[in-house]
Amino acid sequence: MTGRYTKATLLLEVFAILLALFFLVPFYFVVVNSVKSFSEILVDAAALPTEILFSNYANVWDVLNFPVAFMNSFLITIFSIAGIVLISAMAAWKMVRTPGRLSKILFILFVSAMVIPFQTVMIPPLMKLGGMLGIMNSIPGIILMYFGFGVSLSLFLFHGFVKTIPKEIEESARIDGANDFSVFWRIVFPLLKPIAVTVVILNTLWIWNDYLLPLLVLQDPDLRTIPLATSSFFAQYTKQWDMGLAALVMGGIAPIVVFFLFLQKHIIKGIAAGSIK
Repeated sequence: MTGRYTKATLLLEVFAILLALFFLVPFYFVVVNSVKSFSEILVDAAALPTEILFSNYANVWDVLNFPVAFMNSFLITIFSIAGIVLISAMAAWKMVRTPGRLSKILFILFVSAMVIPFQTVMIPPLMKLGGMLGIMNSIPGIILMYFGFGVSLSLFLFHGFVKTIPKEIEESARIDGANDFSVFWRIVFPLLKPIAVTVVILNTLWIWNDYLLPLLVLQDPDLRTIPLATSSFFAQYTKQWDMGLAALVMGGIAPIVVFFLFLQKHIIKGIAAGSIK
């Protein structure tokens, strides 16, 4: 019995390793070809480079005005995530703690918004509301739009997690004289940290790599995000694979890897806390 269990475990681990390596194949192609010349990529994209060309990264830095594009993406992502987390956490807590018809209707509306693809309704809101409110072609404007498009899923996640927090904790704080503001920020919000990390991860991956909404909203070249700037290497008649792949490593892969390494401890704690609950 022990031998069979050991063999089964070994086979499962081998399968998991092979599966992980399979998913790393695109990563290999991007990183390896980012240090090749354009002609070498066309000859054999799977081979290792005969000469490592870090000049691709230097050229991308200059051609894309990379610091400006990176800062645009950074500001949009940071402020959008902060707003989405705060708005959805407060709204979910209020809906759960004040049950009633209005709370149910609002929750159903938010959940219903999750199933409507953005692509099907993107033009009317952007053209009408964007023009009326004057939020087109501006970083604050696109941040406000991300609030609207990102709150539904985040609220849904927070809503389910708030239900696991005992009401007695909040009632004890109110007996001690705490108001709603103090109860939320000092007691409830710290307890929401595991699901807040999940919300941050999901929305960061979405907003940092989003191409469609910035394309529609940000027309000024000085406001381009990383995905918009990188797309300039892949035009209809020109494909600059050497510089385009270097841009993907600099602006797409490296920041996300650093982000995950920075939040690794919190991610593990969130998974453990979620499994216990």
